[in-house]
Amino acid sequence: MRPRHPSIWPQLWLMTDERMGDALLPALKRLPHGAGVVFRHYSLPATQRRALLNTVERIVRRRRLLLVVAGQSRAHRHPIHGRVRGALTAPVHSIPEIIAAQRSGAQLLFISPVYPTQSHPGAAHLGRVRLGLMMQHAKVPVIALGGMNRARAKGLKCLGVYGWAGIDAFRT
Repeated sequence: MRPRHPSIWPQLWLMTDERMGDALLPALKRLPHGAGVVFRHYSLPATQRRALLNTVERIVRRRRLLLVVAGQSRAHRHPIHGRVRGALTAPVHSIPEIIAAQRSGAQLLFISPVYPTQSHPGAAHLGRVRLGLMMQHAKVPVIALGGMNRARAKGLKCLGVYGWAGIDAFRT
């Protein structure tokens, strides 16, 4: 299948969160040059989140990674990941969310959860069929998230998935 979208975005993404703990900085240092990072850490107090973001920024610059910050205001110097107008990337879980994110200007969609994930134990997941149906509504590149690893990502290429993101896949 011919790719639907130009290769201007990273195909590999690390989604950060508090569960990563001490594995975060080593994971950032192992990412290949040009990979992407979505910095989340929502539950940290603002001062701690800012301090961690400063550390992540230094590594990202040195490693030539793309950093997108979730939940930040437009005044911040990084692109935004979220469900706000003008966000560069957006998390989506349904067809209506895909349509809304694209109308809001998102240029990259993170569809989840594709497979069972430790982030949301026991939660329903899409699987290949529902992911494929959702992909039909995506007019921008799609990153698969949720229980993802390199092998699973390779198996989704035939559906038109542009790349993949993970948390636990990078914790080793």
